[in-house]
Order: sequence, then C-alpha cells, then structure tokens
Amino acid sequence: MYNDKIYLTPQEILEHDFKIDARGYRPQEVDKYLDMIIRDYTEYNNIIRALEKKLKDLSEDNYTLKQEIRRLQAELETAEETSNSQKSVTNIDLLRRISQLEKVVYGKND
Repeated sequence: MYNDKIYLTPQEILEHDFKIDARGYRPQEVDKYLDMIIRDYTEYNNIIRALEKKLKDLSEDNYTLKQEIRRLQAELETAEETSNSQKSVTNIDLLRRISQLEKVVYGKND
C-alpha cells in the first residue's frame, strides 16, 4: 500500500557504498542519496500521521459503538422486565377469566 512511495529499504541504506574520489566521497552522490533518505523519512512521517489519525477516528468510533451497545442492552433489559411483568399480569387476568367462566358454566356462585 505504501511501498510504492518508499524508495529505500533499511538493507539498501546499510549496504550502500559511495564512490571515493581523491579527496573522499563525492559530495553530489552523498547529497543525492541523503535527499532520497530525507524523502523517505518525510513519507514515513506522513504515513505515521495518517495512520495515527485513522487510529484516533477508529478509537472514537469504537467508543461510540460501545456506548450504543450499552444503551441498547439497558433498553433490552428494561423491555424484558416490562414484558415479564406484563406476562404475569396477563396470566392473572387469564386465571380470573377462567374462574368466572367456570362459575357461569358450572353455575357455581360464591
């Protein structure tokens, strides 16, 4: 993904040999090579900043989603409690109705 923007590998930097003139290394060759290294470091810094921003955004999204999950779990628990309490009320109502129907069918009066 990012390899097309990077020119040098650490191994290439380590193994690079400069040509030697009578007075030492050729300044233009060294400058050119250092410019390549600077360009790579600049690109690395850009990549790091982009990835840090992406990490921050994903962390914020993760936090938001976790809060949403907690809220929905609380709503689900509340709905289940309400549903359970309604079922018990419904069961009591059904028992009363059955009792009244038995009284009517069997003619039993209290």
